[in-house]
Amino acid sequence: MAANDQLRRELSGSLRLADRYGFSEGICNHFSAVADPDSADGERFLINPLGMHWSEIGPDDLLLIDGEGNVVEGDGVVEDTALHIHVAGHRANPRHRVIMHVHMPYATALTMLDGGRLEMAHQTAVRFHRRMTHVAFRGIALDRTEGERLAVAQRNDPSVDVMFLDNHGVTIGGESVAVVFDDLYYLERACRQQVLAQSTGLPLKIIPEPVLTDTTMQLQEIRVESAELHFAAQLRVLERPA
Repeated sequence: MAANDQLRRELSGSLRLADRYGFSEGICNHFSAVADPDSADGERFLINPLGMHWSEIGPDDLLLIDGEGNVVEGDGVVEDTALHIHVAGHRANPRHRVIMHVHMPYATALTMLDGGRLEMAHQTAVRFHRRMTHVAFRGIALDRTEGERLAVAQRNDPSVDVMFLDNHGVTIGGESVAVVFDDLYYLERACRQQVLAQSTGLPLKIIPEPVLTDTTMQLQEIRVESAELHFAAQLRVLERPA
């Protein structure tokens, strides 16, 4: 199978899985991946088209676009906010070959709180230790200026993979569909755990040093392999005949 065929299968599968888990919102939000990295024609990205529900997107529905948003392959158009957020993000950190932007409920809830942060109070949250940042809300990304502003955090600190966009949602970048979807899945679970714990009114029990640092290192050692196994399993379930 050609590289882009496999990438199309994975990216479209991740969109359908995200909808299954309740991470989607209408026909909004977008997932993208760097395609044809050795193309003589310049930048190429796969991205979901404007107007399609995530649950119905298959491999052939994804658009192949250039860095200006022109459609190279596929039927449809790319949403302006998708173009500006994703192209700038990929350029800002070349390690981020895949970027997923969502308004999933629990992670987004933290962006709505004054001082809302994912605290290191559970093992699941620790996988994101020192990989997160917060970006202030400045409106909808309808032009390149806003996309570039959001990309600054990725460019200035290459260790940042998760951006909490205040009053908005989250954006996650990484080296593959499997790795980024794994982060997407576990970020929402970590945020849900925290919201549920805080709903009791009791203070969070923060993981102390050096346990926090040691656990972070342990999780990083298995992160990629675990993500690949998890995503492969998710695709098997998704594609299982009814």
